[in-house]
Amino acid sequence: MFALVPFLSSVLAFVPFQSTNGATMKAARIASFGAPDAVKVEDAPKPAPKAGELLVRVHASAVNPVDWKIVQGLIPSLKQSFPYTVGCDVSGVVEALGADVASFQAGDEVYAYANLMRGGAFAEYVVLPASDVAKKPKSIDHAHAAAIPLAALTAWQALFDAAKLEAGQSVLVHAGAGGVGHFAVQLAKWKGAQVYATASKEKLAFVKELGADVVIDYQAQKFEELVKDVDVVFDMVGGETQTRSLGVLKKGGFLVSIVGPPSAKELEARGLRGAGMLLKPNAAQLKELATLVDQGKVKPHVSATFPLADAAKALALSKEGHTVGKIAIEVVPAPKK
Repeated sequence: MFALVPFLSSVLAFVPFQSTNGATMKAARIASFGAPDAVKVEDAPKPAPKAGELLVRVHASAVNPVDWKIVQGLIPSLKQSFPYTVGCDVSGVVEALGADVASFQAGDEVYAYANLMRGGAFAEYVVLPASDVAKKPKSIDHAHAAAIPLAALTAWQALFDAAKLEAGQSVLVHAGAGGVGHFAVQLAKWKGAQVYATASKEKLAFVKELGADVVIDYQAQKFEELVKDVDVVFDMVGGETQTRSLGVLKKGGFLVSIVGPPSAKELEARGLRGAGMLLKPNAAQLKELATLVDQGKVKPHVSATFPLADAAKALALSKEGHTVGKIAIEVVPAPKK
């Protein structure tokens, strides 16, 4: 039910990487649209950083629903070029610097959201603009760090940049156990908001542990009978759930959606505000998130890990739609404890 895809409001074109001296790497790529098993791990050109860029040795990535939707050709606003290397979340180690990069050095542990114009995270190496990269949290491994960028940035930008959620306000988070949702619940609670969250029955305890004040079994309960006059609704479901959500907002309340903007006509008729959102890379926000993680105030949850060779299996699991938190891909196997 909960398909989490950041709303895309403009046409994006994929940017091919420049290879370096014929060197190759392993990458999970598609040559054409298809089911998750269309993703093949194969030799690909190793990218080289240009001015203002970093070459990062990828230790881990993470799966987002948008990944398998891209694989299947379900994001029409994106202009694909093939072969396309899948993946948007990166945690790894700086391998080399392009010209004019002074903020990092080789050996730095970093993480980033490789935006949808670039992709490339399901690979041994990726090139990223240095301006989009931040030092990874020190207290967690690469798999958990990779789980943060797309999902946590989406939650941050939806709640704080778009909806302007403040301490003392209230928010309803739909799909509170998912990749974006489990960060949204934690960030809203950290901000000092009263948090309502929906989830399936078997995930209610998990969402409660994240800090939700009230958890709602969306399969057995009608959230609009339990939630009244909230300041913000964070919609990750769309359809009739979005429509019903308008009724739980107070006058002047804000509905922010990552699956399509609410009707402007309906908002005006009800005296509400709202918007869809386009996720953007933001290194400053990643830096703040790393601090929150290291302080123990936000915890990324990884429910399953796969090696790069099984990227297609990881995407297939994501497509089933029952993931708690995130699925990680370990490009470099984590040391055994």
